[in-house]
Amino acid sequence: MALFLDFDGTLVALAPQPEGVQVPHGLTAILATLHRQLDGALALVSGRRLLDLDNFLAPLLLPAAGEHGAQRRTADGLLVSAPQPALEQVLQAGENLVTRYPALRLERKNLALSLHYRQAPELEGLCLQVMREAVARSTGLDLMQGKCVIDLKPAGFSKGTAIAFFMSEAPFSGRTPVFAGDDVTDEAGFEAVQRLGGHGIKVGPGPTAAHYRCATVDALAAWLQSAAVLPPAGGAVASPAGCAA
Repeated sequence: MALFLDFDGTLVALAPQPEGVQVPHGLTAILATLHRQLDGALALVSGRRLLDLDNFLAPLLLPAAGEHGAQRRTADGLLVSAPQPALEQVLQAGENLVTRYPALRLERKNLALSLHYRQAPELEGLCLQVMREAVARSTGLDLMQGKCVIDLKPAGFSKGTAIAFFMSEAPFSGRTPVFAGDDVTDEAGFEAVQRLGGHGIKVGPGPTAAHYRCATVDALAAWLQSAAVLPPAGGAVASPAGCAA
């Protein structure tokens, strides 16, 4: 098995602000055990910056894709990045919105931007309109909407493309891929692993293409912990505790 894991809403519960998430006790140790048991074939696949993921899970340093696949650290530590997109239009539009509505939060990343409206959900329509117009004035950018967030990222990159790249490399290649995520931005990852004969695990409610559904972050954590104690025989995928096919 090759295991791919989203971070927010999957390994950790969502928080009002991105920096406010709490890493559950024991999670880092479980991930370290699984990484060792899988001979390194475990990677994080997130919208976060790689630096943020590393800080939350320190001292553990895993293969990872950040910013929805725009940046990726391979199993041997090589950093691979998308070309730098033109962010000027979307950055200015986002800053103007935050100035008018301080409850909004603009998160600048290396190659992407995220506009968070969790503290002002009534502004969803306005945020979408403004940022879509800014993307239309830009080149090389895609807009994706997640849970109370609008992500602007380099076009042509996604969690699905990140997983496909990992699966072409050691130690992931030749294994059955499994990806767990919670948001609509994870659907590309579910589709990617299932095209390769693997399985998606959707955490929480909402329509999905994933083969499995896990009700909560805690239920997925219980499955990861059980897999770390007793890995499935022959690399098969055991149905996560509290989850249904």
